[in-house]
Amino acid sequence: MTVMLLLVTKSFSADVYTVVSPNGKLKLDIRTADSPKAKGELIYNISYSGNAIILNSNMGINGWDSGFTIEKEERTSNNTTWKPVYGERSVITDNYNQTIFIVKQEGHDTKLHVVVRAYNEGIAFRYVFAERENATGYRRGGDFMKINSDKTTFVVPEKTFCYLTYSAQGNPQLMPIKNWNGEAERPLTLKLDNGLYATLGEAAVVNFCRTKFRVEKGDENIIRSSMYDMVEEYEPLEMPWKLVMVAEKPTDLLANNDIYLNLNPESKIKNTDWIKPGKIIRIVSLTTKDAKTAIDFAEKRKLQYVHFDAGWYGAETLMNSDPSRYDRVDPDRSLVNDLNLEEVVKYAKSKGIGVWVYVNQRALTNHLDEILPLYQSWGVVGIKFGFVNVGSYRWTTWLHEAVAKCAKYNIMVDIHDEYRPTGFSRTYPNLLSQEGVRGNEEFPDANTNTSLPFTRFLCGAADCTVCYFQRKEFKPEIKNEARLLKNTSGHQLATSVVFYSPLQFLYWYDAPADVLDVPELEFFDQLPTVWDDSKILSGNIGESIAVARRSGTKWFVGCMTNNEKRTIDFSFDFLDPSKKYQATIYSDGGEKVKTPTHVKIEKKKISSDSKLKLELLARGGCTMIIEEIKIVDN
Repeated sequence: MTVMLLLVTKSFSADVYTVVSPNGKLKLDIRTADSPKAKGELIYNISYSGNAIILNSNMGINGWDSGFTIEKEERTSNNTTWKPVYGERSVITDNYNQTIFIVKQEGHDTKLHVVVRAYNEGIAFRYVFAERENATGYRRGGDFMKINSDKTTFVVPEKTFCYLTYSAQGNPQLMPIKNWNGEAERPLTLKLDNGLYATLGEAAVVNFCRTKFRVEKGDENIIRSSMYDMVEEYEPLEMPWKLVMVAEKPTDLLANNDIYLNLNPESKIKNTDWIKPGKIIRIVSLTTKDAKTAIDFAEKRKLQYVHFDAGWYGAETLMNSDPSRYDRVDPDRSLVNDLNLEEVVKYAKSKGIGVWVYVNQRALTNHLDEILPLYQSWGVVGIKFGFVNVGSYRWTTWLHEAVAKCAKYNIMVDIHDEYRPTGFSRTYPNLLSQEGVRGNEEFPDANTNTSLPFTRFLCGAADCTVCYFQRKEFKPEIKNEARLLKNTSGHQLATSVVFYSPLQFLYWYDAPADVLDVPELEFFDQLPTVWDDSKILSGNIGESIAVARRSGTKWFVGCMTNNEKRTIDFSFDFLDPSKKYQATIYSDGGEKVKTPTHVKIEKKKISSDSKLKLELLARGGCTMIIEEIKIVDN
């Protein structure tokens, strides 16, 4: 049901204005106040059930940070649902109370609109410089804006800690809000002394620069905004949303991450039938023969795609490497140069398999408009953007325009390296996934893997390049360097459920010949990559997590612990109480299981009342496939 209530716009003279979430728990107060440095500063604070989350903090940008008067407010409410093309849930609720504060600055004709949305899951606000109209109603373009400093602060209560990393592919560490050695990545998850959790992030960063967080030397508990570079645009101008998610426990942060999508416009792609999430394997050796072998493997293991990684059109770092040609394979990637990409695509189609290709941003910048119609004619279904420039106004704008161009040619996208999502895949769902994560190709330990769901995954899907078998990485120059997984096979199986990605790379670093025919691979065979429902069952940051996801009538469960062994009391209360089920359980069985991966498989009949005690090894995990038991009448 859709409800939109527009309240009458009024002018107010009260000192404090309030926006409250639909359930009444989250509240943002905003007012103007004088400080020793300036008069008429715009001050806000956020509380949850009376508990302070953000103490009195500043709003504004360079040149627009004081001399303010709140002239009036416009209030609306929204309670709608919408269906994404794909996602962690098939239906998403968008329920919020919104107030637009129209703020006048002394000496300026332009007015600043501060748009505040209060969701049950968090508070979002953004700065908007709107078009102006004169007394006759004639609308005209506004001034040329030069924004180079974001004055927004987030003052947190004493004894607040954060899960800090300075790079998108870093490892979050629990740290106080002081003595930072660099800019914090976002989302930045906070652990408050009052037992609550919060996360600072940004949404709808499309034609603006990235903003990170910093703590100035000598400051404590004051988080400041740090823009990458200057943004120059004419009014009207909408800045990205600043987001403060709040939850009583960390699992609720992940359960509520649809808020990022809700803060972005709806899909601009009318026909989305060609957008098909799925599982994918990387072609390790870039030859026609090996590509066909990978396609046969994909068919056998019920994968949907194969991927030509860097080097298929030459050395990715060279300016003269031409992504419209496949007859110049990088000799560091393949000693045999016999690749015929069009032949491979034709063979893949005959097997029902799609082909993705990697293209470095250097080549994309020079050849994008040329290669998109060409790849469409070849039958290529997706491009993985490699080594993208991120952060700056120029390259952030370029990147999202490139994704939109790919949509015109029915080409899906996976963005790699430092890019982190801010909800753009709602507007252009051909952007299936992105990296910006310490994925399996970095061989993270289990402490990192149990931190990522409560940090990086709050803002969207991550391509974690899931590894399974331990092997040497394919690089001729480092033939003798062993790259081994740190975590158990049970843990690695669980990452494919816990780590959401509509384009899920499996068997990273493995050629088909390296994949042993162990029985638990049936789990990967059956695994979907998008879901009708997701439940975050239990977990604590950096310790453990249990997730259940449903596709149709089947549930897939992933549980993992950190570097310590752990017992998890597992409940099946998310199941329909009126039905009976069978669970196929895949767990680390130790040396008693006489397979190379030591994964134990057992089947149990269960119901919603069933309980299970999971004994997880250090760095271990467990997965399940849960199916309804059909009762046949005689």
